Amino acid sequence: MPTVETTVWINAPLAKVYAIAKNSEAYPEYMKDVKSVTPVERDETRFVADWVGIVPTFGLKVRWRQEEIWDDTTHSSRFRQIEGDYDQLEGTWSFREENGGTRFDQHLDYEYNVPTLGPLVKKVILSVVQKNLENINEAFRLKAEA
Repeated sequence: MPTVETTVWINAPLAKVYAIAKNSEAYPEYMKDVKSVTPVERDETRFVADWVGIVPTFGLKVRWRQEEIWDDTTHSSRFRQIEGDYDQLEGTWSFREENGGTRFDQHLDYEYNVPTLGPLVKKVILSVVQKNLENINEAFRLKAEA
């Protein structure tokens, strides 16, 4: 199963960056690859939503239901697909104060098979996933530093 990890330093306070990240419903407003996030369940630490993402490289939409578990003490989140188009999707986000700003680390394990297209497409998909995580980094950075 492919794993993708990214990190970015954001010139904004931890509380601000974490609050932006925790508000998943607002992602479609400033993340071009997120078409919609529709809440299904919510409590203090758990958020479940139906997601629709856009994969411009292939001109297709990807749909999934995702569970997020937020830990305000450690400023982190664990998430996983409950059902949807991915064969598997799960990961972690962590936020920590660093040099007067915030370090945001992403770890994602995923499996997305397209049986008729084979192994060559897996490399393209890995590139698309990497770019998507980098876009998340940039979206959070721009929003928090604005």
